[in-house]
Amino acid sequence: MDELAAVLAEAGGAQAPPELRARLAALLDAELRRGDRELRETRSGRDAPLTVALAAGASGLRIALPVPVQLRADPEAAPERAWLLTAAAAAALVDAGAAADTLLAGDRAGRLVLEGPGARDADLAALAFDEQVAPVDRLRARALVVPAFVVENATDLREPLGPAHPLRVAARVAALGGRPADPLSLSEHEDAVLAALDASAPGVARPHDDPDPARRVARRILQRLDGMGKWGGFHTEFAHLARGFAGNDRALAEAVGEALLDAGLLREKPSVGQRHVFLNPRRAADIHALIEDGTTPPGLRLP
Repeated sequence: MDELAAVLAEAGGAQAPPELRARLAALLDAELRRGDRELRETRSGRDAPLTVALAAGASGLRIALPVPVQLRADPEAAPERAWLLTAAAAAALVDAGAAADTLLAGDRAGRLVLEGPGARDADLAALAFDEQVAPVDRLRARALVVPAFVVENATDLREPLGPAHPLRVAARVAALGGRPADPLSLSEHEDAVLAALDASAPGVARPHDDPDPARRVARRILQRLDGMGKWGGFHTEFAHLARGFAGNDRALAEAVGEALLDAGLLREKPSVGQRHVFLNPRRAADIHALIEDGTTPPGLRLP
C-alpha cells in the first residue's frame, strides 16, 4: 500500500482529523505530480495505479486530478489518456448524482479539480470512477476518498465554456448511461447528445442549407464533431465522418474528410487497426467560420 492510502486507512479515511491537513495535502500533491508525469509516458500506472482524490464538501463532490488545469480550456494541454481520465472523472460525478449541466472546473495548485454540485456519496463516486476509467487502454487509476479539507482550496471554479465543451459532452454521455472514456459507448450515444444540443440552441448555424454539396458536407462534418466536443484528445473513427449521409453523399463525405485532414482542420491519431481524427484546436477560428457562414479557409481544397 502506498503512503497516502496507508495514512488515510490508519486515520479513518474521509474522517481523518484536521491535524493531518498538511501531511495529507503534501502526499496528495506528490501523487498528482506522479500521475501527471506518468500520463505523459506510453503506459500509466504500471507499477502503481494513478490517484484521483474524491471529497464530499458543502456544495457537492470534488475530485482532484493529476492533469493540468489548462485542460479545462484546451484538450491538447495534456496527452490523450489525461483527457480520458478526466472524462471518466466527470462521468463518475454524474453517476453519483450531479446533474450533467452543473459541473464546475477549478484550479488546485495548477491541477484540475472538478465539482459536481448536488452529488454527496463519495464512496459511490469512487466505485463509478473505477468503472468509467476501466476501458482506457494502458492506464491503471484508482479513486481515493479523502477529507474535504484536503481539496477545499480549489479556486476559480466555473462552468466549462460553451455547450459543446468536451467536459459537458462527457457529462451528457454519462447521464445517458454511457461511458465517455470508451469510444464505442461514446459513439452509441452521439445522436442523443447532438439532439440535446440542437434542442438547446435551435436555429444556430444551418450547414444543411449550403448550396455547394462539398462545402455543405464539410460544414456538417465539422458541426457534428464540434457538437460532440471532438477537440484534441477527444477523437472519433474516420469512418464515422460519413455517418448520417446517404447515397453519393457518403463517398463525398469520405473525400471531404481527407480534404479536411490535408488542410489541417482535422488531425489524425493512428490507432490499432483504425484511423481516428479530431478537430485541430489551433484552427478553431477557421473551423467555426466554416461551420457558421461557409467561409472556406486558405489551403482547403474540397472535392
